[in-house]
Amino acid sequence: MSRRPLGQLEAEVLAALAGLGGSARTAELVDRLDGDPAYTTVNTILHRLHEKGLVSRTRAGRHYHYRLAVDESELVAGRMRDHLRHASDPVTVLNRFVRTLSSEEARHLREMLEGPGDRG
Repeated sequence: MSRRPLGQLEAEVLAALAGLGGSARTAELVDRLDGDPAYTTVNTILHRLHEKGLVSRTRAGRHYHYRLAVDESELVAGRMRDHLRHASDPVTVLNRFVRTLSSEEARHLREMLEGPGDRG
């Protein structure tokens, strides 16, 4: 099994937490993540996310129950903006990104770009 960059695993844990309705225990998240990460690894990631203020936690017996403390879509959009801001050629990055979209994702993007107002 290849190791994921820490930032990627943090993003995957946040996405899994969002997929579970924004609230879960470590064991539930381990079951949702690809690559069979160790319980202790996921627990460490959750601890770091808590320190960063991205998740909150409450004691549930011997374990913690974690909740998203941020809007996942806002967090991911912010990461995308940061990547574009640091790219030497953001237009090429956007072009490559758009070419990876599924036809349904591309349709949604077209609708957002052509339509008025904020949809999310």
